[in-house]
Amino acid sequence: MNSKTPAPQVWPSLRARDARALIRFLVDAFGFEEVVAYGEGEFVAHAELAWPEGGGVMLGSDRPDAEGAEPWPGRPGTFTGYVVTAEPDAVHARAAAAGARITKEPFETEYGSRDFAAADPEGNHWYFGTYPGAPRPSAG
Repeated sequence: MNSKTPAPQVWPSLRARDARALIRFLVDAFGFEEVVAYGEGEFVAHAELAWPEGGGVMLGSDRPDAEGAEPWPGRPGTFTGYVVTAEPDAVHARAAAAGARITKEPFETEYGSRDFAAADPEGNHWYFGTYPGAPRPSAG
């Protein structure tokens, strides 16, 4: 049996009015790691940010008038995500020091997680906490 956790195959994705600034913020304030950012100047066609504890997000510049394309359903500032971390207090301290708008100070949940919440400059809401999700059903 392979006990190695599989590589992420579900990527939360978001659009930003200023994708380069959002990337800098997510790296500086929360600790994401920039993997790649394709685009010219301030335009970001595609970027990937890794979460050091696993997983990541994809993002790009908003392009409401992309000719021939179906409109992107998520407008800038409408994303909400939960990020698992073993160190929510350290991430909170880093985010606060970087000027992130903390929307909920660290707290204990009724299901045993320690969480906090913050908003990025685009208005997206990020929750960080120790809850890793329920155990996966065994294959069988």
